[in-house]
Amino acid sequence: MALTRFERFLSRLLRAVMWMLFAAFKLFAPQQRHGVSRLPPITNPLLLLSAMQLARKIRRKEVTSVEVVQAYIDRIQEVNPLINAMVKDRFSAALQEAAQVDKLIEEETGGEDVLEDRLPLLGVPITVKEAFALQGMPNSTGLLSRRDLVSGADAPSVALLKRAGAIPLGVTNCSELCMWLESHNHLYGITNNPYDFERIAGGSSGGEGSILGAGASVIGVGSDIGGSIRIPCFFNGIFGHKPSLGIVSNDGQYPPTSGLQMGFLCTGPMCRYAEDLIPMLSIMGGPNANKLSLSDEVVLKKLRFFSVPHNGGSHLVSPVDAQLLQAQKMVVKRLEADLGVKVQELFIPQLKYSFQIWGTMMASPGKDGKPPTSFSELMSKGGKKVWPVWELFKWFLGFSSHTIAAIGLALVELFQSSHPSSFIIQQKESLQQELEKLLGTDGVLLYPSHPQIAPKHHHPVFTPFNFSYTGIFNILGLPVTQCPLGLSVEGLPLGVQIVTGKLQDRLSLATALYLEKAFGGWKEPGKTTAKP
Repeated sequence: MALTRFERFLSRLLRAVMWMLFAAFKLFAPQQRHGVSRLPPITNPLLLLSAMQLARKIRRKEVTSVEVVQAYIDRIQEVNPLINAMVKDRFSAALQEAAQVDKLIEEETGGEDVLEDRLPLLGVPITVKEAFALQGMPNSTGLLSRRDLVSGADAPSVALLKRAGAIPLGVTNCSELCMWLESHNHLYGITNNPYDFERIAGGSSGGEGSILGAGASVIGVGSDIGGSIRIPCFFNGIFGHKPSLGIVSNDGQYPPTSGLQMGFLCTGPMCRYAEDLIPMLSIMGGPNANKLSLSDEVVLKKLRFFSVPHNGGSHLVSPVDAQLLQAQKMVVKRLEADLGVKVQELFIPQLKYSFQIWGTMMASPGKDGKPPTSFSELMSKGGKKVWPVWELFKWFLGFSSHTIAAIGLALVELFQSSHPSSFIIQQKESLQQELEKLLGTDGVLLYPSHPQIAPKHHHPVFTPFNFSYTGIFNILGLPVTQCPLGLSVEGLPLGVQIVTGKLQDRLSLATALYLEKAFGGWKEPGKTTAKP
């Protein structure tokens, strides 16, 4: 659907204003300098195996858990000074737990099958987003006022993975209060993209995305209320899954949801290899995972495929990069050639209002009539309210304890209407009905993960609505798998979102497995060179 002349004018005007603001911002923002241009290559072959392969080798005594855990510790110590992804480690405890695993395997008399059934991730290392409670680890979500907080217990999703035998290595960086697409805060600093240190790793699960993309972790835990799993997975060239609502517990993470937000937040797996997605989701979902029938066979040739190349041209959002459009076209061609299916290209006009729909629903009061907790309140220290305008003035002087992104979000709230637009609500309901009818129980939709390939640091401040490509599916409650599709000419990851109907997660996960074989999946960043 073409833009009107007025919409084209607004789009150009907005971009001109943003670039002027960006020029001013560069005068105040701190500049990063890197003496090394790329990551060192992976030399230990254990780091190139999936979690399922590692678990199998550990159970069969082909390798010890101590050897695997030590290999990942070595890799983290090698790359973390360059990417700043892990913010607190528990290496000594992890090695002790790995030694206990090896002893358990030596003493096990029931055989490999018993161990696989009871402890499917036995001895496999894992990393966790710092916003989740992990016993003995910080849980600040990047707030200086929470810097001394240490978790006394595990979040339910983390506990289930540990119960399955996984060994946490530490916690990873996130954006301040988990509400921005760059992982940056004044407690831990900024996380770099492993493919190009001058670019962002995404957010809010950006530390997790970066450490996985760098080959310094094999599986991890993230959360997603607007794309916080999928955006980092896209920018770092890995796999991730936003599950159907209500499958994985959201408890044990900060900040808590309020208003209607619990209906949009999802906890899910992040990993380098697609074959680890289903086992992780099965474990993290506990009994709820049975609702997804993940063990049922999926015959891709019997599915209906659709492709939507862009959101219809919202003047608030950047145009989709030509390389991403081409990558999605290549997926369509490959599906049609290999499976003999016909991929139908669609244009869905309601997607043009994705950001407005997301913003309206996120700000809506809950069933009890109470509005959601404001961002200013979440930023507050000891009940002392943060005043966004004053905080912005402090930031320009270098005295604020908050990032410019967090301050900006608090400022936006000041101008947000308490009365939702009936037009936007109507667009949301219409879109919900159309997509649910379209996808049914056998439909798969391809949609861009983001309009841009991983931007440079701080640039998202000037394209703040681009996340709506992912955020809209949180509001609609649809499961989405993020899948890598090789690298751009700059050596940066390409990718696509795979969307299915509610509780049809196995369809997108099966499609991701197929696309991994077709396009090669995760690519080691140490072997690529990004252009300056």
